[in-house]
Amino acid sequence: MTTRRLHLTFPEHLIDEPVIHTLGKDFGLVTNIRRANVDERFAWVILEVDGEPNVVEDAVRWLADRGVQVDRIED
Repeated sequence: MTTRRLHLTFPEHLIDEPVIHTLGKDFGLVTNIRRANVDERFAWVILEVDGEPNVVEDAVRWLADRGVQVDRIED
């Protein structure tokens, strides 16, 4: 198991979508929202994800493919 901390920036068209819920459910990851800011046109989230390293990487690619900007936060 590994824990990654990610800074996610969501485009306007994804703000109303349950992206983090889907991430946890479809990839079997434990998600923990550490901080977030959401308004009508812009959103960002600091998200911790726990899971197998290869699954976390697959999840990051899935987010990017949907238009979420993913930046890794180093400890």
